Amino acid sequence: MTATAPEPTVNVRRRGDRSPLASVALHATLIVASVIAVFPVLWVFLTSLKPASYATTTDFFKETTFENYTNLLRDTPFLTWFGNSLLIAGLTTLLGVFVAATTGYAVSRFRFPGKRGLMWTLLVTQMFPVAVLIVPIYNIMAGLGLLNQSAGLVITYLTIAVPFCAWMMKGFFDTIPREIDESGMVDGLTPFGTFHRLILPLAKPGLAVTAFYSFITAWGEVAYASAFMVGDENLTLAGGLQKFVNQYGAQWGPMTAASVLIAVPAALVFLFAQRHLVTGMSAGAVKG
Repeated sequence: MTATAPEPTVNVRRRGDRSPLASVALHATLIVASVIAVFPVLWVFLTSLKPASYATTTDFFKETTFENYTNLLRDTPFLTWFGNSLLIAGLTTLLGVFVAATTGYAVSRFRFPGKRGLMWTLLVTQMFPVAVLIVPIYNIMAGLGLLNQSAGLVITYLTIAVPFCAWMMKGFFDTIPREIDESGMVDGLTPFGTFHRLILPLAKPGLAVTAFYSFITAWGEVAYASAFMVGDENLTLAGGLQKFVNQYGAQWGPMTAASVLIAVPAALVFLFAQRHLVTGMSAGAVKG
């Protein structure tokens, strides 16, 4: 009886396995990217804790003070600007979610005259840059008497947020089975009742993305806020920050302190919506 030689073992690398060198290179790249992403935010935060004499130096932990924050809140109309921005962003978010959700649902579920034209309008309006739209929108708001009014900015921001959000919500509603609508009709619900009681609870990821996009659009926008609003009592944060910069220099302490405080609401909204963001954006991109 002859013994057979053992078969040579072949090391087959499974799909997805990385060599040690590739793993080190990947982690090094991620670390560098993280440092690049975090460094500007950390720089602004540390600068806000420095006195004016060290504002442009790299001595970050020398004479650390909260004076910039106390002076900002005590000696400037920052709280007024903050309240104006919060009001405008809040109204834009609420109205943006309502209009985008109802429009997206209508386009997804119903046939009506002008449907194709509406869909094209939602797409085309996203192609115009701010520089092109600011003058005609300014003239429209002036004709309506809405300049220097919070309502004027809310309407302007809705023209930016709603087309994108409505198109995204349309794609999201397309992924929800129509049988759910039919079951609501069998139970005697009206179309709006079906939408409110059956569809919206399933559309939370899409609504979260819509709310986040609408809020960020209004919270961080500069061009329209600077052009449409004048007077310290009417300025938003975008216009108020420009008060710290003039032709002779910049007040880095108050400006960086304000930047840190401005970032807090945006970060809170992001933390609230983050678990729905990936699901909502990916679902909204499934169908066009």
